Amino acid sequence: MTFRTFAMAGATSLAAIGAQAEVKVGMITTLSGGGASLGIDVRDGFMLAVEQSGRDDIEVVIEDDQRKPDIAVQLSDKMIQAEKVDVLTGIIWSNLAMAVVPGAVAQGKFYLSPNAGPSALAGKGCHQNYFNVAWQNDNLHEAAGAYANDAGYKNSFILAPNYPAGQDALTGYERMYEGDLAGEIYTQLGQTDYAAEIAQIRASGADSVFFFLPGGMGISFLKQYADSGVDLPVVGPAFSFDQGILQAVGEAALGVVNTSQWSKDIDNPTNAAFVESFQAKYDRLPSLYASQGFDTANLLISAMEKADVSDADAFRAALEAAEFDSTRGDFAFGPNHHPVQDIYVREVIKEGDVFTNKIIGVALEDHADAYAADCKM
Repeated sequence: MTFRTFAMAGATSLAAIGAQAEVKVGMITTLSGGGASLGIDVRDGFMLAVEQSGRDDIEVVIEDDQRKPDIAVQLSDKMIQAEKVDVLTGIIWSNLAMAVVPGAVAQGKFYLSPNAGPSALAGKGCHQNYFNVAWQNDNLHEAAGAYANDAGYKNSFILAPNYPAGQDALTGYERMYEGDLAGEIYTQLGQTDYAAEIAQIRASGADSVFFFLPGGMGISFLKQYADSGVDLPVVGPAFSFDQGILQAVGEAALGVVNTSQWSKDIDNPTNAAFVESFQAKYDRLPSLYASQGFDTANLLISAMEKADVSDADAFRAALEAAEFDSTRGDFAFGPNHHPVQDIYVREVIKEGDVFTNKIIGVALEDHADAYAADCKM
């Protein structure tokens, strides 16, 4: 399905504008299936920022990749060749990013990632036209490993799906974690039954569990884990404890510690206004995915205020400057166009009838990724 949206109040179709937008954005994201909530949040955060900017010179064409790499590639080709987009964005999953991003930037397009940050695109595979506005995949998992050390865990059992982001997750945790591993498992992407994995955890002698299972995978695992009677502390990245997921998991998530570069209680005016306006418009609290979509759009808008997208060098320099008010507070890119940022420790709590997170500490300060030194731009 295709959507066209413009940065003009009340205008939702090409006919309503009657003129070509000055910057055309192609958003390829996941809007159906098990990962739809992630893509919907990125889209909604992005479009909220576009709307709030009041600009009438941005056209956004939105397509559903169905979480399928071949569909994502077809959509990218269509957007570049037929739609003539200037900028691409939106991809949630790292295997889709790996299928789309190298070809897109090789054709001179800018890619602004609101989520997926595979290590291959942060190091030797970096590109001057690729910017990640969220994180490099390892980062939140590195923070989880650092927290595990502080918590005194000595024998973690770790698991993640077998795809690029899952591999980066376990690599990141192990990079910082100083203890032993009671077990390490790669699950299937999209898996929903974790009985075998939980049985292995039970028998492993572990003193803690680290897992990365985004979207519906995390919901399934947490519910089954809570029902299993295994009583080991769980640590994970925000992807498995985010706003939408928590409502589906419920009581089973209370007290679980997770790591994130964003939280609704980060104390700055931009974040407070974002949380309030997102909830007012969409009738739900924002997730970190929504915050990343919002920041991605505001990065784009900040570059548009300084340079024309047709002047690639000037527009790239404007993106690198990242002169926008981020929901995270201070925001800066490292030399490989990935953020250098604080990563927080959060705890799942309940506010009234709503499950959410609160910050309880900082796991890593001004943290850059491990691959920047391999990037030769």
